[in-house]
Amino acid sequence: MANYEIVKMLVSHGLKVTPQRLAILEVLMNLDNHPDAETIIRHIRINLPNTSAGTVYKILDAFTEKGLITQVKTENDVIRYDAIPEKHHHLYSPESERLEDYHDDKLFDLIDKYLKKNSIPGFEVKDIRIQLIGTFRDNKEQPK
Repeated sequence: MANYEIVKMLVSHGLKVTPQRLAILEVLMNLDNHPDAETIIRHIRINLPNTSAGTVYKILDAFTEKGLITQVKTENDVIRYDAIPEKHHHLYSPESERLEDYHDDKLFDLIDKYLKKNSIPGFEVKDIRIQLIGTFRDNKEQPK
């Protein structure tokens, strides 16, 4: 993704453009493995070595709050980050820590139709995210 597109994304979400925000969003866009904060920190310190962990965590929180990214929690309570804005689910293997996107419009439609017919008393559904937990059949390792 081009730098100007990342700038445009930050501005459209009401965020100030800083070198740290640009670097973090670029890492999130370029890594397709839903990195955790420590992985993001390692990657941005290549070009911005003096960036503190606290700064990275604050920026990730701001990105999440503004809806620029989402958090995905693993079985081990590790928070990983997803920069794909389209609705999708996740496939997760606890053994390998592999986490992948899963797009299935039929599944969304099925759940949506079910919930329209069978509302949950006293609860308003705002979003649906499913994380399917299992084992991948291939031996592809999770990229770091």
